[in-house]
Amino acid sequence: MRVLDKRIRLNRRNFLKTSAASMAAAGAVSGGMVSITATPAWAEALTAVKPDAARTLLVMVRDLYPHDRLGDAYYEKAVASMDQAAAKDATLAGQLNEGAVALDAAARKLHGKPYADVKAEADRVSVLKSIETTPFFAKVRGDMVVALYNQPEVWAKLGYEGASAEYGGYIHRGFDDIDWIKDA
Repeated sequence: MRVLDKRIRLNRRNFLKTSAASMAAAGAVSGGMVSITATPAWAEALTAVKPDAARTLLVMVRDLYPHDRLGDAYYEKAVASMDQAAAKDATLAGQLNEGAVALDAAARKLHGKPYADVKAEADRVSVLKSIETTPFFAKVRGDMVVALYNQPEVWAKLGYEGASAEYGGYIHRGFDDIDWIKDA
């Protein structure tokens, strides 16, 4: 049985290293060295989903399944898996590209800018609510839940220890390691 140590380990050295990196990143962004609106390289590598649509899909998936602990790389991998499926299915490719354009249009209608450029999460969620009955929304929500949460690297970030059937089930492996429940 693997035991997870859920305590946050922060010492002076790690604090200084992390805060120095954060300050450098904040300075780069505020100084204009980094362009947030530029199309990222991973989106250029996709085959069926257009780069602008990929950028919109990435922000959409982050809003549908928000986890502060997960970096963009996990969401990018999930969008890339949908691109692989779309490369084999022209209908899906059209649905994703046209759906992203429609999502951007809905964002422009409500907030005057494309979906990925809307800064406030609550504003982006209001745009998502306006399209939640569309087949595009249902397809992205349904496929992304599998594509995102079926990554073993994500399991570790979220504290899921993986399958337990081969180890005799959860009764003897992880069932009683919930540290926030106290005996009554």
